[in-house]
Amino acid sequence: MIENQFLGVLDVSALIFFCLSIAACCTSIVAIVTGTAGGLLLLALMAFFFEPSTLLPLHTIIMLLTSVHVAILFWRYTLKATILPFLGGSIAGAALGAQIFVALPAAILQGIIGVFILILTWLPKLARSGGETRRFAFVGFLVTFLGIFVSATGSLLASFIASAAPERRNHVATMGVLMICSHVTKIIAFGVLGIALNAYIPLIISMVAGASIGNWIGGKMLDRMPEQVFRTLFKVLITILGLRLLWVGGSGLGWF
Repeated sequence: MIENQFLGVLDVSALIFFCLSIAACCTSIVAIVTGTAGGLLLLALMAFFFEPSTLLPLHTIIMLLTSVHVAILFWRYTLKATILPFLGGSIAGAALGAQIFVALPAAILQGIIGVFILILTWLPKLARSGGETRRFAFVGFLVTFLGIFVSATGSLLASFIASAAPERRNHVATMGVLMICSHVTKIIAFGVLGIALNAYIPLIISMVAGASIGNWIGGKMLDRMPEQVFRTLFKVLITILGLRLLWVGGSGLGWF
């Protein structure tokens, strides 16, 4: 591990500190203009520098605060009817997930999520089946429950939102608000706030500040982006993510 400490942040040099802050900015731009993937990209970059026991709670808190800023920027575009059903489902999913002490095979879960993403992306009528209230209660449960074991559930949520959002700003706004619900319930379920992250507060502040700048830049780009370009970017990227999850899951099971 890195011995240097910058502003008291454990195992983080000044170079790593500023690189992670810039990465938070760049991945937030990606998240806004494509409607997905920003959180996963940031997680992958942070994994180079932190142990899993620190990485997961640290990433969750940063993404929660980043999602709050997205929600503030785009609140008027949020599909508000989805919030309460999703929140109810998230609470149930977090409560159940926290009670399961047997580690579920990550490879199987990743493969399942990959299949879900591809089906919902290329057969969007399935993502619109059933009433909106029941649909988002179900996805709230699914996203939060699976999110306790694997980190790819934001892409699964994005697939559902894409089928419900009339236009790109609705997609980005609703994604931000619903991810707040999911992150908060996971934090409560695992007591993440009780983990000693005090030494990382300067890094959290810097990365959230970088992400907020990225959200603002991404928002300006989104305003100028044609709807069809957004939809095409989203579909291409979400398909790549789905295929990657299938590959990772299959490799973990020894299929490839």
